[in-house]
Amino acid sequence: MEDKNILKFKDEDGNVVELEAVAEIYLEKQKYLILAPLEEEAGDEYVYRVDVDKEGNEELNAIENDEEFMRVKKEYKNLLYSEGGKDE
Repeated sequence: MEDKNILKFKDEDGNVVELEAVAEIYLEKQKYLILAPLEEEAGDEYVYRVDVDKEGNEELNAIENDEEFMRVKKEYKNLLYSEGGKDE
């Protein structure tokens, strides 16, 4: 049985939301996480850039640059299809 990497966050209303890290992607030494809600259908993934603060702690940040987002999305699709992944 495969272990899932589950991350817990609080939404703006204070509710705990669980997301599964379904992929790690590295582009030009930058790490990105693809997160998917546990309760929802495939295709509802979220993309976050993993930045490291001055203390060495990782923090997730939304990608605001469309070009950067599209590069990560393309790499994720390549990863899915190279692993015989899911259909869209």
